[in-house]
Amino acid sequence: MNITNEIEKFLTVSELSFTRTDDIFIVTIPGTHKLSTTCSMSVGTSALTLNAFVSRRPDENHEEVYRWLLERNLKMYGVYFAVDNLGDIYLAGRVPLRCIDEVELDHLIGCVSQYSDGAFNTILELGFATAIRKEWEWRVSRGESTENLDAFAHLIEPQL
Repeated sequence: MNITNEIEKFLTVSELSFTRTDDIFIVTIPGTHKLSTTCSMSVGTSALTLNAFVSRRPDENHEEVYRWLLERNLKMYGVYFAVDNLGDIYLAGRVPLRCIDEVELDHLIGCVSQYSDGAFNTILELGFATAIRKEWEWRVSRGESTENLDAFAHLIEPQL
């Protein structure tokens, strides 16, 4: 079976939303903390390349955020955290085509999901704490809901 057809079959059976243009698949992977992660899967002549956007460049604490990501890389399978020339955070990976089958695709998609979703709140806490506090204050001042910020309530300083 052609590898691109095998990938398309896997994504369809897995009920993942995707588009395909020739040998490139753009897959939307649902999450909990990060509502969704968009992952491109590109079939090359010898490897499947994966790239998934995780977060824009942190507003603050760049060194701490990037160090935390590098420490995660030591424990990861199939993909790793990377930054582009703007400082935006991605998951990236290259896997030989000879290793790609249904089981490996499941592992890779699962890893992208787990690593992106699992790291998202920590990236926000470390790299966007000031913006989260400002958003919280703005919402409270206008009587708006802070429900989707509840995971970051511990960052809000108590009013004395």
